[in-house]
Amino acid sequence: MVKERARILVVGGGYVGMYTALRLQRRLKRELRQGEAEITVVTPDPYMTYQPFLPEAAAGSISPRHVVVPLRRVLDRCHVIVGEVTAIDHTKRTATLTTLATEEEGGGPGHLDYDELVLAPGSVSRTLPIPGLAEHGVGFKTVEEAIGLRNHVIEQMDIASSTRDPAIRDAALTFVFVGGGYAGVEALAELEDMARYAARYYHNLRPEDMKWILVEASDRILPEVGAEMGRYTVTELRRRNIQVLLETRLESCAGRVAALSDGQRLPTRTVVWTAGVKPHPLLLSTDLPLTGRGRLKCTAQLNIDGADHAWAAGDAASVPDLTAGAPGAETAPNAQHAVRQARLIGDNIVHTLRGEPLETYAHKYVGSVASLGLHKGVAQIYGRRLKGYPAWFMHRVYHLSRVPTVNRKARVLAEWTLSGLFKREIVSLGSLEHPRAEFELAAGGKPHSDPKDDPKGSN
Repeated sequence: MVKERARILVVGGGYVGMYTALRLQRRLKRELRQGEAEITVVTPDPYMTYQPFLPEAAAGSISPRHVVVPLRRVLDRCHVIVGEVTAIDHTKRTATLTTLATEEEGGGPGHLDYDELVLAPGSVSRTLPIPGLAEHGVGFKTVEEAIGLRNHVIEQMDIASSTRDPAIRDAALTFVFVGGGYAGVEALAELEDMARYAARYYHNLRPEDMKWILVEASDRILPEVGAEMGRYTVTELRRRNIQVLLETRLESCAGRVAALSDGQRLPTRTVVWTAGVKPHPLLLSTDLPLTGRGRLKCTAQLNIDGADHAWAAGDAASVPDLTAGAPGAETAPNAQHAVRQARLIGDNIVHTLRGEPLETYAHKYVGSVASLGLHKGVAQIYGRRLKGYPAWFMHRVYHLSRVPTVNRKARVLAEWTLSGLFKREIVSLGSLEHPRAEFELAAGGKPHSDPKDDPKGSN
């Protein structure tokens, strides 16, 4: 039994945050009902995004509503606060936070006291001081970015179809993706597949008119699936007329011209930045120990080294890999480890509250799967390599089994089934990004923004 009332604070509503809170509310069901424990989840968004499905959402294979999991429905015994923790003083067991109402209240940031802390803010895009990137680049970490990119690609095809200016047409049909990891390769492959299909409905566009370019600074892509599958992926993409530029860097995209380190200058209206992530800036505003790479230093029990009653996992944590057999090895910051680590954090917090011994995290990496568009993929699972349709099918089976809640599994499976029976949707809803624009014009106001100044070219 819990010896005294426990206040558990979970910072972040991603993989680790949601699954930890879900595990805690299941293990502490009686304590929550009797008021002996309370769980508070602070998250910037009221939902968890299942990021492996973002490329398929961008391609229109899955509805964006089914890529996210509403936290209030799943964590019905937790107190969910939509806001951001800006600082943590673990010595005093206090977190400073802002909410959607903080500015309107005018009282400054609020404070939350806690007994047990789970720090899982995740990561943010790792950018470089490249001229024009902040003005013209777009990321691929959120469902909003995925859907916005889909709308943008279709809008560029509309622009190219309706102009007689060859320079405008060429820039609209040039799509540059920077970063050869999962996010970049899958996003590029799925969107190219979607655009290739959509081109049949444009009387003056052909798939060959579009330029799809993948820029990677290292000498390989998709390192998670192994060197052989990485080389196969390069061959497969090039067979689809996609340029894969290895050992090449983006040096500038100012003036909507992508300048590459190999000397190429590509006029383009689309630069997608997926070149890695870095730990959340919140970690610098805590008194908790960090590694040289800015991640929280954790033990094999997933508590933060040297800080009692503080736990971490996922992108923000450096967790020793006990199965690697090499000293100093760390678990990869991916969903495969994050979900399992979250469950162990929940169990170990319960063990701590009940005075029981802690469990140790040890999970041998199973493998990786990646989609390269409809019926195309690569995979390396338990040392076995798959490619083409079998890998694509394995990708779907694996992620369908991992997406949270039976509700989401059923909806995703239904959409996949229907997409196999009917044609793709190729509609752009770019106006959703500025829903009041038309009313503002009708009411005599000014447009929300000048389309010329919009980095994504949205209407």
